[in-house]
Amino acid sequence: MKRYLCILIGLLIFGQSIAQIRLPHILSSGMVLQQKADVKLWGWAGPAEKIKITPSWTKDTIKTKSDGNGKWQITIHTPKAGGPYNIQFHGKNSITLQNVWLGEVWVCSGQSNMEFTYNWRKTKDVAADFATCNKYQLHFFQIPKTTAETPQENCDGSWVDCDSNTVKNFSAVAYFFGKKLNENLHVPIGLVSSNWGGTPAEVWTPDSVINNNSFLKEWQQKIKPTPWWPTESGLTYNAMIAPITKYKIAGTIWYQGESNVDTYESYATLFKSMISAWRKAWDTEFPFYFVQIAPYKYGTFNEGAQIRAAQTAALALPKTGMVVTSDLVTDTNDIHPHDKHDVGYRLADIALHDNYDLKQFDNFSPLYQSYTLKGNKVVIDLSNAKEGLHSKNGAVRDLYIAGEDGKFYPAEVRLNKDSITVYNKNVAAPKIVEYGFNNTQMGNIFNKGDMPVAPFKINIQ
Repeated sequence: MKRYLCILIGLLIFGQSIAQIRLPHILSSGMVLQQKADVKLWGWAGPAEKIKITPSWTKDTIKTKSDGNGKWQITIHTPKAGGPYNIQFHGKNSITLQNVWLGEVWVCSGQSNMEFTYNWRKTKDVAADFATCNKYQLHFFQIPKTTAETPQENCDGSWVDCDSNTVKNFSAVAYFFGKKLNENLHVPIGLVSSNWGGTPAEVWTPDSVINNNSFLKEWQQKIKPTPWWPTESGLTYNAMIAPITKYKIAGTIWYQGESNVDTYESYATLFKSMISAWRKAWDTEFPFYFVQIAPYKYGTFNEGAQIRAAQTAALALPKTGMVVTSDLVTDTNDIHPHDKHDVGYRLADIALHDNYDLKQFDNFSPLYQSYTLKGNKVVIDLSNAKEGLHSKNGAVRDLYIAGEDGKFYPAEVRLNKDSITVYNKNVAAPKIVEYGFNNTQMGNIFNKGDMPVAPFKINIQ
């Protein structure tokens, strides 16, 4: 009996000795916390362990206590941007986080076009910044590719400062996005990269969202498995998004959709459901800005065009914005357009205008708004075109009109100030108008600021 009692006491002593404060990897030295916000700090300790937390930007000490399972969480308010600071945690052990910054935090996620780094293709636009990138106050957190069957509370990764070495293996789109934010906001920028090339949007969506929607579940089951990346719902969300949903962010940028072309029928519902699910997990309606997939030779059924239409439909959600890329492609045989500079900058323009209220950044791609039928002519109203439209490299191309028989003819076009009038003498009663609605069509209509008109398809009633 004494022997067992000694073992029990020993186990208790051992358990107490290892029951120390632990933090998730996202809370570590070098991190950027969202400025002027209520941010959460959380972690683990021994059951009912008393913890004191002291950020160096205040003289106050915050006190908390872990619950019976050893978990703890507090919310603190951060002041305006600045740093570097430190944060001390005291319990049975002590942890000091150093080089902590307050600024703007963005999650950068998607598949390979968001994952795309300098080291993939030695892109010249990134190389041009090697000598200066360390001055932009950018801080990177890269989440490694992994999956989980259930939502996780922690993920691997560490914060690093942007320099000529770290930028080479970080998302090029995210880098240029963060660079332009820093140049205009003059605050530290934290970029959390969570990407996996080839992944369909289903894996980034909580499996409960898919499983509770018979329509989405049916289409999920049509995705062909591959050994190269996960295809089952929720797997990357659980491992690469769920662990950071307590981390306060300014918003998200997203570049994905290429791997959903075979199931484009469900993408409009799926994408909006994913955005809503992320916002629910963070418990805030943060901005969600995304990139429309680029022209590429997918197949024979305009699958890419259908995905682009589904992405455009997501703009119905509040605080969303979309970057059009049809003018940034030089080779439609390459699914990875090399121009990530302009993609990142266009995303930043949306954020600077919509989220940070810098109204000088107001040049966005014209989007289809509505139509008016006037006899055999269709007048198409566009947004973001008040200063006029023009075609590049000759007459307007990739704009077609069809009647009841579904036979398409190249449209005769008149570019108005903020609208387009289309017709064809062979179409007496127009029923369909398509612009750039093809896997590889790029279109050549631009606004005065040289932003491309987004592709569209109109079904006339």
